[in-house]
Amino acid sequence: MTMLTSLLAHLSTVPGQPPSVTPASNQSTSSGTPLWATLLVGLAGALLASAGAFAGAWRSSRALRQNTERTLEHERTRLLNERFSTAAELLGHSEAACRLAGVHAMAGLADDWTERRQTCIDVLCAYLRMPYPRGLAEDTPDDEDPNGQANREVRLTVIRTIRDHLLPATPPETSWSGYDLDLTGAVFDGGDFSSARFSGGKVRFTGATFSGGLVSFYRATFSSGSVGFYGATFSGSEVLFRGATFSGGSVNFRGATFSGGSVNFRGATFSSDVVNFDRAAFSGGEVGFYGATLSSGKVSFYGAKFSSGTVNFDRAKFSSGTVNFDRAKFSGATVTFHAAQFDGGVVDMRDVATWSRPPSFDDGVLTAPPAELLLPGALPKPKP
Repeated sequence: MTMLTSLLAHLSTVPGQPPSVTPASNQSTSSGTPLWATLLVGLAGALLASAGAFAGAWRSSRALRQNTERTLEHERTRLLNERFSTAAELLGHSEAACRLAGVHAMAGLADDWTERRQTCIDVLCAYLRMPYPRGLAEDTPDDEDPNGQANREVRLTVIRTIRDHLLPATPPETSWSGYDLDLTGAVFDGGDFSSARFSGGKVRFTGATFSGGLVSFYRATFSSGSVGFYGATFSGSEVLFRGATFSGGSVNFRGATFSGGSVNFRGATFSSDVVNFDRAAFSGGEVGFYGATLSSGKVSFYGAKFSSGTVNFDRAKFSSGTVNFDRAKFSGATVTFHAAQFDGGVVDMRDVATWSRPPSFDDGVLTAPPAELLLPGALPKPKP
């Protein structure tokens, strides 16, 4: 036996430690739970803890953001209210220059403060409704009222500011179309509303007085809502509605008085649902509908009085609807329909109250009227 063989035999007889068993990589050393499950549970716990921390941080961030937004909105409102108070104070100042600044300040605020835009517009309209001596600027000597011209300039600036915000080219975000304009009882001795677009809301000139200067609604558009000149007085100014369009809602001149100056509807288009001249008084001056197009559902001159002055429907186009002169009084005014076109619209004069000075038509029309022109038959013909 060799030495190596003897050594091996000896070692085989020596008791040793039991062999250690290395656990498999996917088994726990303390129990039967797999190691991957233990790791997954730990990972899930960490993720849940992180999610909770994130949710808490997000809630805190959201609360902080909302609080910041409330603070900023509160500050914005405070600053806007301060601007409103300043503009209103300037409008009430005794110096005309300060009032001019107030007009621009209030208009600028209206542009910036959509939520209170109507309020700002109401303030400017209220300024025009303030008492104002009629004909002041035109005829009053400076030594009697040195502020007369300055006061008039402030009023004209208000009108011009309103007009500028009603032009078709005005950006939608600063347009005042669609808002109410209450000019009830206002006195106008001038003013320019040319090309203004009154496309919604209520526009009221109820009881307004047009007593001097030129007030222009040239090519203005009244396309919806209601337009009211109820009881207005046109007594000495030139009021220009030339080329104006009345295309929606109602137009109301009920009870208006046309007693001097000139009111010009030349080339105007009346296609509103209702155009109302009921009980209007034409007692002086000139009212012209030359070349106007009357295609509304109904144009009413019920009870209107044509007692003096001139009312001109020459070359007017009656293309649809009905123009009604029920109970109207043709007693002294020169009312003319020369070259008027009856192309489908009906002009009904059958129930007039007075026919002592009837309207003037082209030769032969009264004896052989077109089918669309309905004339009174029971009233006596005027004496030559």
